[in-house]
Amino acid sequence: MKQLLHSDPEIAQLIQSEIDRQQDHLELIASENFVSLSVLEADGSVLTNKYAEGYPGKRYYGGCVHVDGVETLAKERLKALFDVKYVNVQPHSGSTANMGAYRAILEPKDKVLGLALDQGGHLTHGHPLNFSGIDYEFHPYFVDKETEQIDYVAIRLQALEIRPKLIVAGASAYSRIIDFAKIREICDLTGALFMVDMAHIAGLVAAQLHPNPCHWADIVTSTTHKTLRGPRGGIIMTNDEAIAKNVDRVIFPGIQGGPLMHIIAAKAVAFHEASTEDFRNYQKQVVANARAFAERLIEHGYHVVSGGTDNHLFLLDCMSKAHLTGKKAEQLLDSVHITCNKNTIPYDTQKPFIASGIRLGTPAMTTRGFKEADFVWVADLIDRCLSHPDDADVHEQIKNHVLELTKKHPLPY
Repeated sequence: MKQLLHSDPEIAQLIQSEIDRQQDHLELIASENFVSLSVLEADGSVLTNKYAEGYPGKRYYGGCVHVDGVETLAKERLKALFDVKYVNVQPHSGSTANMGAYRAILEPKDKVLGLALDQGGHLTHGHPLNFSGIDYEFHPYFVDKETEQIDYVAIRLQALEIRPKLIVAGASAYSRIIDFAKIREICDLTGALFMVDMAHIAGLVAAQLHPNPCHWADIVTSTTHKTLRGPRGGIIMTNDEAIAKNVDRVIFPGIQGGPLMHIIAAKAVAFHEASTEDFRNYQKQVVANARAFAERLIEHGYHVVSGGTDNHLFLLDCMSKAHLTGKKAEQLLDSVHITCNKNTIPYDTQKPFIASGIRLGTPAMTTRGFKEADFVWVADLIDRCLSHPDDADVHEQIKNHVLELTKKHPLPY
């Protein structure tokens, strides 16, 4: 940052402070990761200078020969990665990708089923203050109260009653394998279209550790960060040519202007990385770490929602042992340099900004080289912190242990 230190030292210092925070904290937010230096280099490249409204071979500006090559390569790599025929790599975010997908297949006020936000769903799956809940008539489906897993029988009955135009699968805080085949059967039975938002599990799907929704869904969206470990952005995929044409029209000129070519280049790099055996081994470690992490917290006497995890995250019920709200737990852990987020648990009695739980994920620290034993230690530190909420000496000791772990596994930046 030599030039930035000279030209804008205030911003340079804030960036350096964030580098220091990322180096010295345990990053357990399930939707975050650490990109490779190659992704970071593409993200910060001169491609940010180029306007490229339109698509490869059909741009509204001249001088697009090289960015056409970048976008074409990104699309071909993405199609190969997820075994799908048509893709759009231009969405600026997962929310934009979901908006594009909805507009490509729905009319305003169409009926849609989506997993309730307080059960692990996402804002763009029908929250009343989100565009999805404003533009469409969303009906939430739920997890079973006993198993805390998706109740497919209940979805079937609900779909038969409501007759939705679309059923959306995917979640931001659900720790089990999603049975896309069962939801496809429900869609076929009721005449609904099927959409999967695989933002959280895309990396696991790429590594063939979770069923590939492109084999069942009419349309699939995702972010490119989280488990896929790319830059912040979105993608849309389908095997239906007519839907693909609608998607392209909706994204541009429907809801976006010029694509972010530097981000698309970084996406292409991430897609290449995700096709390697190293990435598959990384994802296997992500899952193994999550299981070891959850099991250790269960041993400490906490309730883990659904009793464990099949993927990269899980929800910890902080009221079950520590008798703390999720908000208080998040604040306590942040004070000892353990970063996570408060999260509602199924059938939570607390408000969303208070919550009864926290969401814990393993992708970021697995990128830094953490193995099962490291996450067992992290679980011990979390339990010790939450069990001693007012003990400053204990908190200082925990911070020192965190620093040991982060120094053992440094970031390459």
